[in-house]
Amino acid sequence: MKLTLNRRSFLSAAAALPLMPRMARAGTPFAFQASWINDAEFAGYFTAMDQGYYTAEGLDLTYLSGGPDVIPETAVIAGKADLTLTTPDTTILAISTQGAKLKIIGTQYQKNPVGIVSLAKNPIKTPADMVGKTIAVPPVNTISVEAMLAMNGIDKAQVNIVPYEYDPTPLIKGEIDGSLDFTTNVPYTIKLAGEDATSFLLYDFGYTLFNDTVVVTEETLAAKRKDIVAWLRASRRGWVDALADPAVWPPKFKDTHFAGTGREIDNEVFFNTAQKPLIEAEAGIFSMSEEAIAANIEALSKVGIKGSRDMFDTTLLEEI
Repeated sequence: MKLTLNRRSFLSAAAALPLMPRMARAGTPFAFQASWINDAEFAGYFTAMDQGYYTAEGLDLTYLSGGPDVIPETAVIAGKADLTLTTPDTTILAISTQGAKLKIIGTQYQKNPVGIVSLAKNPIKTPADMVGKTIAVPPVNTISVEAMLAMNGIDKAQVNIVPYEYDPTPLIKGEIDGSLDFTTNVPYTIKLAGEDATSFLLYDFGYTLFNDTVVVTEETLAAKRKDIVAWLRASRRGWVDALADPAVWPPKFKDTHFAGTGREIDNEVFFNTAQKPLIEAEAGIFSMSEEAIAANIEALSKVGIKGSRDMFDTTLLEEI
């Protein structure tokens, strides 16, 4: 599991731009490392690829799929990719404790899509509802949940936190009361099992993190700034298209980008629809406001991760 923008201001502008024809791959080689397997989390990039937006920007894009064994930061540090998507906690921890020369230059998700998922017949709608309940949490995320509880005045001892195996079956069977998962995806799986789900975001209760932050090394930023801006511009256009009607693009990827995943296209439509309000922002997709950056730094400080404003670079967004 991986721990997911109002379009009015840019949709009309994007619509006014001419669509570029599909052309043979040419241009500057540019490698993009995704953070997870091919699903709707990356629909905007697939749309931009299929619409020829990267080619139109002069990029010869190589898309590298992610997965449970992929550490995005490592891909860019090792030079395997020019740009990647990460979670701000892992990136800022790498910068602050390991001296990694990384910069966060944008964010896909304004609000992290991870949250507490429960069954509608036994709903957990707020942190207070977690008291006395058994909640399955991936070990890597336990500290985040405990921080969110503390922010809401709840002693972690009041909640029975058990390990989560990325499988909603125990929740569906009533063996646990809730789980920490992507709210954009798991409720659909639960629905297929004949149950309705409800959820809340950790973000909405104080743990205010971005997700799928766009990260490059300082070296690549200096050497390929023009190409990075081109990638941001093409990707924004792709996301505008993908979110204009979240049901349109996922079916187009059935036999290409989504082939072999074993997931139904209806699941990807659900995912794309659910993530739309978490991605869109008045200032445009990938934007990072000063207030949001400060909120990320503050939230991370609650789990002992020391971030600072200079770890974020918003100047590239001004160029797209």
